[in-house]
Amino acid sequence: MKALNVLLLCCILYACSNPKVEQVNLPAVASGTLVRLDSFPSKWVQARHVDIWLPATYNPKQQCRVLYMHDGQMLFDAATTWNKQEWGVDEVLGQLMAAEKIHPCIVVGVWNNSPARHAEYFPQKPFESLRQTYRDSLLHTARRNPSTALFSTEIQSDHYLKFLTEELKPYIDQHYATFPDRSHTFIAGSSMGGLISMYAICEYPDIFGGAACLSTHWPGTFEAENNPIPTAFCNYLANHLPDPATHKFYFDYGTATLDSLYEPFQLQVDSVMLRKGYEASHWVTRKFEGEDHSERAWRKRLDVPILFLLGKE
Repeated sequence: MKALNVLLLCCILYACSNPKVEQVNLPAVASGTLVRLDSFPSKWVQARHVDIWLPATYNPKQQCRVLYMHDGQMLFDAATTWNKQEWGVDEVLGQLMAAEKIHPCIVVGVWNNSPARHAEYFPQKPFESLRQTYRDSLLHTARRNPSTALFSTEIQSDHYLKFLTEELKPYIDQHYATFPDRSHTFIAGSSMGGLISMYAICEYPDIFGGAACLSTHWPGTFEAENNPIPTAFCNYLANHLPDPATHKFYFDYGTATLDSLYEPFQLQVDSVMLRKGYEASHWVTRKFEGEDHSERAWRKRLDVPILFLLGKE
């Protein structure tokens, strides 16, 4: 009986460390190959799908750069997304690689856990710097809409980053031909995904060498006036920005729908970047007039941050 229990434990540990590779019902891609890790297990956060895009030129004997992207279910195929929009990652990166404008790159699309998305993507240290009464009001009374709470759980972004850096990245580096070092590892997302990308490179500067933060949701909530959150983010950046000689930041924003809130906050962030020594070779902020807060808009300009992070000299 004891031997049977040991065998059962070994099987459980093996299953947890070896996610099931799922190859059915995958998003359709225009180029390259998509591999799904079904319900990737974690001791830090709830299990979730991870979609890995391998470029058409992928060769197991040739190392690639790696781009980790949040909201992985929105990246590849509009037919499978809730709003019938997508980032077009396979089209954009495939075309840039075919034109030899960027280095070969694997994309790791990490699905969000929809109910806990805000809690996983809201940077934890800036949140904890807010007054306790304000934090409590966010967690317990802030609403996304009249029927939906903004946060479904306590803030989990530190746990989410541990999942990325301690569990997912080691798996990717072990199973695929990657350059595992900082200078070849990048992270990207939009809206709340832009916030967690910013936070990731600041918290793990030895792992991520560049971050693309599109339509970064600096308000943190849906209120712009009398909102202390953007100041908390600026203070955090002032104290935690990594070395500008070895890291790259890309920020952008549109001017329509939710993006119309962002410009004054982005300008405050830009002032911090300047004070901390960031120059054009390692930091870009772009304004896209008339563009809204949507995957359709991000797809139209995805080539800009990709060229900035992965472009050939």
